Amino acid sequence: MAEPWLETYAAQRPKGQALYAQTKALVAGGVGHDLRHSPITPMYIDHGLGSRKWDVDGNEYIDFGMGNGALLIGHAHPVVLAAVRAVMDNGLHFGNDHAQMVEWAALIQQLMPAAEKIRFVGSGTEGTMLALRLARAFTKRTKLLRFEGHFGGWHDYVGKGSAVPFDMPASAGIPAATLETIVVIPADLEIVEDTLRSDRDIAALMLEPSGASWGTVPLSHEFNRQLRALLTKYEIPLIYDEVITGFRYSEGGYQRLIDVAPDLTVMGKIMTGGLPGGAVAGRADIMSLFDYTGDPQHDRHERVSHLGTFNANPLSAAAGIATLNLAADGRAQAHADHVAVLLRQSLEQMLDEEGVAAYVYGDSSLFHIYMRAHTGAPVRARAELRTADATTLKSIPGRVITAFQKNLQIRGVDLLSYKGGVTSSAHTEADIRQAVDAFRETMRVLRDEKLVERVA
Repeated sequence: MAEPWLETYAAQRPKGQALYAQTKALVAGGVGHDLRHSPITPMYIDHGLGSRKWDVDGNEYIDFGMGNGALLIGHAHPVVLAAVRAVMDNGLHFGNDHAQMVEWAALIQQLMPAAEKIRFVGSGTEGTMLALRLARAFTKRTKLLRFEGHFGGWHDYVGKGSAVPFDMPASAGIPAATLETIVVIPADLEIVEDTLRSDRDIAALMLEPSGASWGTVPLSHEFNRQLRALLTKYEIPLIYDEVITGFRYSEGGYQRLIDVAPDLTVMGKIMTGGLPGGAVAGRADIMSLFDYTGDPQHDRHERVSHLGTFNANPLSAAAGIATLNLAADGRAQAHADHVAVLLRQSLEQMLDEEGVAAYVYGDSSLFHIYMRAHTGAPVRARAELRTADATTLKSIPGRVITAFQKNLQIRGVDLLSYKGGVTSSAHTEADIRQAVDAFRETMRVLRDEKLVERVA
């Protein structure tokens, strides 16, 4: 264990290490989600409240992960917990529709005007999978057009494009024939138009409107507006993956913030109040592909089939309704945005003071930090680092990311993933001040151990 901070990390987590030893013997891969993989031990969380969470060893964290972005109003909000408890008294699950499903759909439609019709799913990944099936059925075309670095879930039909190198499969086990249905290009409007003009088998373009991997490679409002016009021109469905941005960037998501109506929207996370689930919503004519007509030929061969035991399950519906009602007036988003601005500004000032070759960026209630790995060639000015290149922003060496994350966790701060996070309406300015101190100490470690470059 060469790095001293790894020893500190291990010493703080004896119960976590014991659990990890058991987990590796029982759970394939040793973790429940690939992003939780960690040297020594993943974090085993015991409970959360507001902006904080505590692990099984009693370590306390200011949480900028917020349930992978699902908790706009913080951990264990009493209104949400009460709503779920009230439903539990009636039973956990019935395998039938129920009145709260109707209430939930009406609330989503009210907040997100482009959601003319809604179909509930079990997760964000299921949502993108279903949205692509809809688009292919509607257009009678096959291929998905996507931008470098954008996520979209883990299913095969988004099986390349999310990770560097962008033209390679994201996982073993994805059929070559499936990969051939995915066209990956840079987020460039001229290239989009050239592709749409030359390839007449494009069924849809799907993107995260904030930019690749929840804004790691950001996109502008104007880019989204021009993209909308371009897809309209070529009559290709535009799919917004708002699994993270939905109800976060505004009470009606990114699309309401910039007044752009996608043809289909995929939602999850905040929509379900932190419980499993999601939805696909969009144009009524596309969503009508779910409709039964009574014609056996149509209903068997021409409609889009969709099942799912836990779609719109009562617990997720209750949590989702409670959360969206709390977020419907925009005050939760405004507070989360406010503390995120304070965090981004404070971190930028800290990096300037510490002479670290890194910079902070992001919008709404998100933040990201780009760090130049140490090469022995100091950067003349931090402004030189700023880039929109997806390969650069998504290729910070793993050793730098690990040191960054672990040193923050040692100091009581946890991120969403990679090198950024989200704020919530539960975060306070005191949280931000404490977190900035942890970031400062972490950056000193990375700088002094020659993991990140200095500013000359």
